[in-house]
Amino acid sequence: MNKALRNPLIYSLFVLPAFILFLAFFIYPIFTAINNGFTSWNGISKNVTYIGLDNYVMAFQDVAFWKSVRNNVYFILFSCLIQVPLIIFFSLLIANVKKFKGLYKTAVFMPSIMSTAVIGILWGFIYNPDFGLMNEVLGIFGISPIYWLSDKNWAMIAILITNAWQWTGFYIVMVLAAILSIPRELDEAAAIDGANGIQRAWKITIPLIMPIISVVIMLSMAGAMKAADIVLVMTKGGPAGSTDVMATYMIRYAITSFRHGFGNAIAVLIFLFTIIITVVYQVVVARRTERIEY
Repeated sequence: MNKALRNPLIYSLFVLPAFILFLAFFIYPIFTAINNGFTSWNGISKNVTYIGLDNYVMAFQDVAFWKSVRNNVYFILFSCLIQVPLIIFFSLLIANVKKFKGLYKTAVFMPSIMSTAVIGILWGFIYNPDFGLMNEVLGIFGISPIYWLSDKNWAMIAILITNAWQWTGFYIVMVLAAILSIPRELDEAAAIDGANGIQRAWKITIPLIMPIISVVIMLSMAGAMKAADIVLVMTKGGPAGSTDVMATYMIRYAITSFRHGFGNAIAVLIFLFTIIITVVYQVVVARRTERIEY
């Protein structure tokens, strides 16, 4: 058995099925999308006309495209500046409870395993201007009803809140696992030295879980770039395109308008933007880590 495992051919046979799937469902679609992005193909006919960079030029000249890019930036900023701090805060709270810790972990994780369609419909009722929970609460304070999903000033905020509610629990479980893996002796020693709970969290816990926090931030940014389902369920990009993101903008042209070539060009742009953002973040994090170690 050991001799067989030392044989490169045996390793190749084990790797080959996964490699074939990787080529078929990842590499091939990427190159197909790149190729189709240079065409005016409608996705149905056999006639494919190559038009060079016209699709990309058209996208960059379209105001609606830049609005969708802006909304993706809103997703990223909301995730990094609001959602991640809340994830850390609730993870610290759950890590320090004495009873029903498993119940709390299950409760916060539940939304992440629910269908996006179900969540969109549920929050649609919450945002309902006539009988929704949000306006009922605002009515207690004498605030007039807000048309959350039909007012372009509030629709994007409503979607960001819903999306954060869905995925915050998933990231809390990741951060919580990192917190619980920290040796208790470190926290107990700091407590003996007179550090309070906030000081122990800020000086000990958070620095030790920074690697997992970095992963959470990177996953949040990547998820923000491909956000589409929650927007389609709740607003379909409306009102007046105010909640369109790059993925819904792509779907509108690739599927609804049968401009498959243009839709593939947008897909390539989403891929490139995501790669650029994640690479820049990794470089920034790597430099920061080097400075800290130095």
